[in-house]
Amino acid sequence: RICVITLAEAHPLLQSGKTIKSINYQISANCSRLQNKVSGKSKRGAQFLTELAPLCRISSSDGEEYTIYSCIRGRLIEVNENILSNPAILQEKPSTEGYIAVVLPKFEESKSVTQGLLTQKEYREVLLKRLNSSS
Repeated sequence: RICVITLAEAHPLLQSGKTIKSINYQISANCSRLQNKVSGKSKRGAQFLTELAPLCRISSSDGEEYTIYSCIRGRLIEVNENILSNPAILQEKPSTEGYIAVVLPKFEESKSVTQGLLTQKEYREVLLKRLNSSS
């Protein structure tokens, strides 16, 4: 029932051989995802995220900046502070140690969220269509 937010394998940061310069969980002057303090079984104190809530901003060495969004409604359980000191793991191990955050969707919504997800095969088909339409 938890969602681990990672970079998609088709994300430009993973495709073009870019180098990640920095990762910033400071979303605005008053909001930092690093200030998220969760306690207890009911995850008190967790920041609530909407689908469009920014999780972090990633800057690459070529000056590009990418905002990574939650893409799911729920409580922010954890952000991966390890990527702050070692941003390379975001590219080297994006689906394991290089995750960005862990989000817990509302129990009632978790079933509809998982039903809307693509399988690995469907995702690859979407990428192929996108690639074919751009060339």
